[in-house]
Amino acid sequence: MDGKLHLEIVTPKGRALVATADEVTAPSVKGEFGVLPGHLPLLAALQTGIVTYRVGSDTKKCAVARGFVEAGSDKVMLLTDDYVDKDAVEPVEVRKDLMDCEQRLEALQGKADAGVEEQGEVRVLAEKILWLATQLELYGEPPIATLRLVDEAKEVLAKDEPVVAADDAKEADA
Repeated sequence: MDGKLHLEIVTPKGRALVATADEVTAPSVKGEFGVLPGHLPLLAALQTGIVTYRVGSDTKKCAVARGFVEAGSDKVMLLTDDYVDKDAVEPVEVRKDLMDCEQRLEALQGKADAGVEEQGEVRVLAEKILWLATQLELYGEPPIATLRLVDEAKEVLAKDEPVVAADDAKEADA
């Protein structure tokens, strides 16, 4: 493919997208990056966000969840937990799910005796909130009312601390 990139997005369900592109931009855990034909080899951790790819003068977008991306001089492959294109986003359902997640998160954060299980559930909810917010952003309706919640979700996910039971923490201090 002379001067083009072979773009492939793969989820656990199979190939979600195969396209030929002139340029690809993707979200990594260290920030957004772009790939043009002739790019040096790259392997990066993928962050939930919007992938943009250009075919001629037409720019297309899709949303991806966490995963990995491998890029080279003529290919970009994203291995991701989830994928959606703009046409598949159901904003009413996404907003409903977002409200449910917010209520569950507030209930968990209100518990004074949060243990390992609750900490794990907070992390899962944070990831889901980020995925739902990304879908709304792709659709063109960012979740303004829940931006605080999205920021909190990003903070939870940025903490790469292992979840430790209270009993384990006491043993480590002894």
